[in-house]
Amino acid sequence: MEQDRKEPTGPKDEITLRDAVLLIRGWCRYLLSKWIIIGLFVIVGAVLGALVSFMSKPAYDGALTFVLEDAGGGGTLNAYAGIASQFGVDLGGGGSVGVLSGENIMEFLESRLIVEKALLSTAVLDGKKMTLAEMYIDMYNLREKWKKSPVLASIHFPVEQKRASFSLKQDSILYELCLRVVNKNLEVAKSEKKSAFITVTTTSGQPVFSKSFTEALVQEATTFYVDTKTKRSKVNVDKLQLTADSIELLLNRKTYALAATQDANMNPLRQTANVNTELQTRDKLVLQTMYTEVIKNLELSKMSMAQETPIVQVIDTPIMPLKMKKLGLIIGVIAGMFAGGVLIVGVLIIRKIYQNLAA
Repeated sequence: MEQDRKEPTGPKDEITLRDAVLLIRGWCRYLLSKWIIIGLFVIVGAVLGALVSFMSKPAYDGALTFVLEDAGGGGTLNAYAGIASQFGVDLGGGGSVGVLSGENIMEFLESRLIVEKALLSTAVLDGKKMTLAEMYIDMYNLREKWKKSPVLASIHFPVEQKRASFSLKQDSILYELCLRVVNKNLEVAKSEKKSAFITVTTTSGQPVFSKSFTEALVQEATTFYVDTKTKRSKVNVDKLQLTADSIELLLNRKTYALAATQDANMNPLRQTANVNTELQTRDKLVLQTMYTEVIKNLELSKMSMAQETPIVQVIDTPIMPLKMKKLGLIIGVIAGMFAGGVLIVGVLIIRKIYQNLAA
C-alpha cells in the first residue's frame, strides 16, 4: 500500500545539453527562413553606412604637448633673502603660488578667462585676418541658426575692437562660444596620471582654427601662469631698479658738482674753501655706498625671480597638414551592415518570443 502511495515523479526542470542544442538549432532554422528580410536590412544598413561616410565632414586635430617645470627657491638664495629681509628688503623666494600648481593648470587651460583670450586672438584664413571667435561662428554656420534673431545675427567680433568695449550681447555670445568649445572641441589631458607632459588638443572642421586656437590657448595660459608666479619678485625688482636709477642720477650730479668745486678752490691757503669740497666728497661717498648696496640687492632679486620663473617647454606643436579624422567608406559600410543585421535579428527574435507566449 505504501508503494501505491508514492507520488508520481514530475517533469524535470533542468535543461540538458541536448535541449540547448535543439533550442539553438531551432532559432537558427527560424532565422535562416527569414534570410531575405535579414539580407534586405543588411543591404539597407550598408547603403546608409556609405551615405553617412560620404556626408560626414572631416575633423582636424591640432595637438600641442608641453611640460611645465615649476622651479622652487634654492638654499643659497633663501639664505640671501633671509639676510636681506633683516634690512627691510624683500627678495622673494619665500613661497610659491599654489593656485596654478599641479592639476590646477589643466583646469586653468579650460577656464573662461583663457578660452576667451584665445578666441579673441587673431589668425589668417584665405588671406583675411580675423578673430578665432569669428572664424568659429563661420565654421559652424551659427549665424544661420541666429537668423530668427536679427540682433544676434548682426553681432561680430572684429580684430580692432577691444574686449572692454564689448556689448552685453557680445559678452553673452562669447560666453556661449567658450562653453561650446570646452565641451565639444577642447581636450586637455596627461599621457599618464603622474606624468608632467600635458597635451592640449583642439578638434574642429577647420585646420587653421584647430592649430591657431591650440597655440593661442597654451600661449595665453603659460603667459598668465609665469606672470602670476613671478609677480611679487617682479615688483621688488622694479622698485630696486627705480631706486638704483635715482641714486645713479644723484651720484652723477654729485660727481660733476665735486669737480666744479675743486676747480673753483685752487688756493690751498684758504681752508674755508676746502669745506665745500669735503662736504661734496662725503656726500659722494655716501651715495656710492648706497648705490653699491642697492645694486647688490637688485642682482639678488633678479636671481630670485629667475629661479622662481617656471619653465614651459613645448615638446610637440601642431604642424600643417593636421591629422584628419573622417569615417571611412569601408568602416561605414561594415558598421551599417552590422547595425542593420543586429536590428532585424533582434526584432525577429522578440516577435517570435511574443508569438510563442501568445499561442
